[in-house]
Amino acid sequence: MIHRYNRRHPRAGVFVGLTGATLVLAAVLAAGQPPAAPPARRLPLLPYQTRSLTLGTVTCASSLCHGSVTEWKGSHVRQDEYIIWSRTDRHARATLVLLNERSRRIASNLGLPEPAHKSKICLDCHAHNPDSTLQGPRFKVTDGIACEACHGPAERWVASHTAPEATHSQNLANGLYPTAEPLARARLCLSCHLGNTDRFVTHRMMGAGHPRMSFELDTFSSIGPAHFTVDEDYRERKGSWDEVKFWAIGQAVAVSQRMDLMTSPRGRDGLFPELVLFDCHACHHPMSEGRWKPKTAFGPSPGPGVARLNESNMLMLRAIARQVDARLAAQLDASVSRLSAAVAGQGDLAAEAMALRDLAEHAAARIEASSFGEASLRDLALTLLDEGLAGHYSDYAAAEQASMAIGSVASTLRARGLLRDPAAFNRALGALRDALANDETFKPAEFQKRLLTLRALVDRPRAAS
Repeated sequence: MIHRYNRRHPRAGVFVGLTGATLVLAAVLAAGQPPAAPPARRLPLLPYQTRSLTLGTVTCASSLCHGSVTEWKGSHVRQDEYIIWSRTDRHARATLVLLNERSRRIASNLGLPEPAHKSKICLDCHAHNPDSTLQGPRFKVTDGIACEACHGPAERWVASHTAPEATHSQNLANGLYPTAEPLARARLCLSCHLGNTDRFVTHRMMGAGHPRMSFELDTFSSIGPAHFTVDEDYRERKGSWDEVKFWAIGQAVAVSQRMDLMTSPRGRDGLFPELVLFDCHACHHPMSEGRWKPKTAFGPSPGPGVARLNESNMLMLRAIARQVDARLAAQLDASVSRLSAAVAGQGDLAAEAMALRDLAEHAAARIEASSFGEASLRDLALTLLDEGLAGHYSDYAAAEQASMAIGSVASTLRARGLLRDPAAFNRALGALRDALANDETFKPAEFQKRLLTLRALVDRPRAAS
């Protein structure tokens, strides 16, 4: 087991993805057209965007459906999915969080006309919250992030998906959301855990007391816990799973969605840009601390006193692109640099944000069509570590994303027998996580020191056979 995030846990299962899903590119890129991506296809609407009827979690909870207390042997699916979700998945209790004192205080500070557990701005992410006209008689908003929040409103597919002759592709055609496809799953999860133009945690909400958002797709998927088993039948229906590809596509989609937010009307808060898109600790620190540096991970700094974007996902995406397409990596590097200059008033912010969005979407398509072999995995791990040793994880958000990324890549290296001493690596990764225990007391130098131990463990050649 490789240490993932800030708590120990068994990897109860993994998610799988289909190859071939791509995003549509919107424009010719300012840094030059990158190599052609695979043929594009339109991704489905997110579950909350569809107009089908939501039937309610109880529809799936029968002991003869997905509510068995134990896994069925010989079945194509576990049949105990509802029990796993209801007993161990935090999504099941997401709405109950809105009843606590912190949520009451946030709603009061925001001046909401209704309490948090009745306010759309809260329920849109803390529950499956379809329009009242799309709520079936057995629907309960208190079920939280329930079955249909991820798998899609069940009106059109609930009956047909149990038919003996039903195929996965037919279920998808009937409205089942393709959670097994990396791009689709990334868009779904990030629609709440980062936000999109319909819903996201704003700087005002954080000022009112909402916690800082923290998310990485592969890490959070692995600690879900999973309510399915990847076996031969699963692979035949839905394809094989690649943890690193899952993580990498999640980074690309995160960059794309950040740029969507930056260019949407919701990307502004009165006279100010939406500050949640910037690095929190660039501003939230004692004024006596001299934090400005003349250089950033993406070239010269636009100057002291300029609000710095949260570049954590961009750093991860550049590291990934270096393994997939060196020219694309160079284009990402230049695009982020131009975007930072535009934030400081030295360029067209909307144009630069859209150019970076297109690059991120192109990167997602390239990653989906790529595979990570032994050499590229090791190089990717070393790139992530060397970026930190070069001082590029001096802000907390970047260090946090890097630690989760290293865990994701290391998990795959271990599974393929490419880590010489997994136990030592696990201990060192746990120590790295400890350096992230408190974002307000984060010490970049200590984090950098702990990266050195990890690098030695990755760089060490395998023993001769």
